[in-house]
Amino acid sequence: MLEDGWTVAVTLTPTATIWLEATGEIGKIEAVTGLPVRSAPRLPHETSPHPEVDCYAAVPATANLVAKLALGIADNQALTQLCEAIGGRRPPVVVFPRVNAAHAGQPGWEHHIAALAGSGVHLVYGEDVWPLHRPRSAPNKELPWRAIRAAIEAATGLGQRQHPSDEQPGRPPATGPGL
Repeated sequence: MLEDGWTVAVTLTPTATIWLEATGEIGKIEAVTGLPVRSAPRLPHETSPHPEVDCYAAVPATANLVAKLALGIADNQALTQLCEAIGGRRPPVVVFPRVNAAHAGQPGWEHHIAALAGSGVHLVYGEDVWPLHRPRSAPNKELPWRAIRAAIEAATGLGQRQHPSDEQPGRPPATGPGL
């Protein structure tokens, strides 16, 4: 999406921050996107380091994030942004739950998925996108980026060759956090 002129800003959950700091990936993300990676709320007098958001994409979303999002639990910066977008019905929210069969087998799972879908969240979910597998049986499996991108484009109404900078000169391209 960066190659097609989109702006991508990343906001991480606390766990993702720990993992990506440990592997040295945060600096790489910042270098590629040209924006700071966020994981903590800003102070009231500070301005947002990210541009206006046209779409949020929670990718990959853990079972924990999906459950909290469905219940409106905003206990970190990433969830706060997503919950506000869902509650305000804009900008659109795309969620790709990267879960396994055990997560999906939890009694509340289908209710969480239904709550998000009923709230207008664009879900990238199903056997055709990410077949459910036994825990720890699909490590390093490539994420369904084509389906994720198609959902973002559908949610924003902006296709591969048509992004905000094509439509409105001087306006920055669509943005949103990856996690």
